[in-house]
Amino acid sequence: QVQLVESGGGLVQAGGSLRLSCAASGRAFSTYAMGWFRQAPGKEREFVAVINWSGGSKYYLDSVKARFTISRDNAKKTVYLQMNSLKPEDTATYYCAVSQTADYKTNRRPPIEVAYWGKGTLVTVSS
Repeated sequence: QVQLVESGGGLVQAGGSLRLSCAASGRAFSTYAMGWFRQAPGKEREFVAVINWSGGSKYYLDSVKARFTISRDNAKKTVYLQMNSLKPEDTATYYCAVSQTADYKTNRRPPIEVAYWGKGTLVTVSS
C-alpha cells in the first residue's frame, strides 16, 4: 500500500507561481516513476508531467512544458511540481501518482500506468 499526500495548492493570480509537493510513504519510492495529473471542473483528468525513478528523465504536457518543472528527492520520498507563469486555464485539482514501473513511455497515453493516486490539491488561478 502507498500513501500519497499532496500539498502546496491555493489561489494565485495569473502570472504567479506555486510549488506543489507530494510526500509518499509505504513503498520503495526511489524505484518508481512519479507523475502529476490534473482535472479541471467538468473535464477529464489529464497528464501534466512525469519523472523517471532517478530523476534523470522528464516529460511534460506540451502546454506546460516551458512553465512547469517536475523534480524529485528520493531521500525525502517527495516529488515536486514547480509551476511558473500560471494561467487561468491551469486551474484544476492536481493529483500525484506513482507508476507501476521505473520509467515512462512517451508513446503511451498517459505515459505511466498509475498504481496509486493521491487525493489531490486544488490550484486556482485568477485572471
